Amino acid sequence: MLTLLYSTWDPSTGIPLGPVTLHYYSLMFIFAFGLGYALMTKIYKIDNVNLKYVEPLFTWTLIGTILGARLGHVIFYQPELFKQDFWSVFLPIRTKPHLEFTGFSGLASHGATIALIFTTLYYSIKIIKKNPFWVYDRIGIPVALGGAFVRMGNFFNSEIIGKPAPENSPFAILFPQQSSEYGAIVPRYPTQLFEAAGYFLLFILLWVLYRYTRKKYHQGWLFGLFFVILWAIRFFVEFLKEPQGDEFIHIAGLNTGQILSIPFMIAGFVIMWYSKNNVITEEQNEKPE
Repeated sequence: MLTLLYSTWDPSTGIPLGPVTLHYYSLMFIFAFGLGYALMTKIYKIDNVNLKYVEPLFTWTLIGTILGARLGHVIFYQPELFKQDFWSVFLPIRTKPHLEFTGFSGLASHGATIALIFTTLYYSIKIIKKNPFWVYDRIGIPVALGGAFVRMGNFFNSEIIGKPAPENSPFAILFPQQSSEYGAIVPRYPTQLFEAAGYFLLFILLWVLYRYTRKKYHQGWLFGLFFVILWAIRFFVEFLKEPQGDEFIHIAGLNTGQILSIPFMIAGFVIMWYSKNNVITEEQNEKPE
């Protein structure tokens, strides 16, 4: 009866390619990084920056995203993995109960963000030699779009699902492939899609502000706005999510994801305030390096 009353999400795991299968989650990551590369290439053309700097940015972003997201998940949600299966923390494998290729699963956006801050800082100072906020302002645009694709990948995997939805909710969806850790298969909120939609709208907002206003000359303003809105989306959607792993922080009814989002939002407001005194001219912005 439930399948008659609610939408059911029960897709195939991926696209068969001979002896291997291209999983949709992996495909979403390919889209995220591929479109990110194309966007940064366009942005550097607009700002008259040598395109030789795009490839190292892509490399450092890829390293920071994967390594940071993986470490963030283990530290914030599954710290016991350091003792139980150490190599699975850093490699796309599982060694217990037997050796198995798993791909990079168990990724946390908070960890990816922290790592990206440091890898982008290194890139800004050592490689492109620009004010780090100049790079942060621009990299936030493709990151917002990439976040939308990653959440769509979670939707394909029937993971990071929402709490049970009321019977009269127009958003209720059945996830037959959901992990047993979520309990009974009942209609739930598609929180992955809620976040994906929020990140896609954030991408559009940042792109419009970058292209059609002078906010990109206020170094840090776009990045601060990116932080405030992105983590606000994460904070509010968390109210509808099932807990992810072993939540080790609970304060005033807020879960780990919400607690970790608050400092990022505060940092965003501080950076936006700082940008008022960090304005460059159009000539300084487009000066070739």
